[in-house]
Amino acid sequence: MKYLLDSNIIIRLAMASGDMLRARAGECDDGDLVTSAIALAEVAYGSSQGKPLAFEQLSAFLEEVPVLDFDLKAALAYASLPFRRASYDRLIAAHALSQELIVVTDNVAHFADVPGLKVENWMV
Repeated sequence: MKYLLDSNIIIRLAMASGDMLRARAGECDDGDLVTSAIALAEVAYGSSQGKPLAFEQLSAFLEEVPVLDFDLKAALAYASLPFRRASYDRLIAAHALSQELIVVTDNVAHFADVPGLKVENWMV
């Protein structure tokens, strides 16, 4: 494991949009890409509300990219972060920190104030 995919990246990869993004993901070795159960929850909620992704697209994506359970280590990492109300991003950041992963997102600003977190934007 090396990279934790944020919800916006999951959506774009699963919808096969963003040639630069798909090319960068294709450069990764097997097992380098994972996502968090938190990011999955965010995308699945959107799907249930009629937003992209369709459940079929999400299921196909999950056949390729493993989902990490949000565990005790992630919960303790979350407890150490500067608080921000109602933020999936804080939970995703904590999960990445607890596993020493790099967050891949198109919303770099959402993670900018998390100490020690490594973030990459593969959309630019």
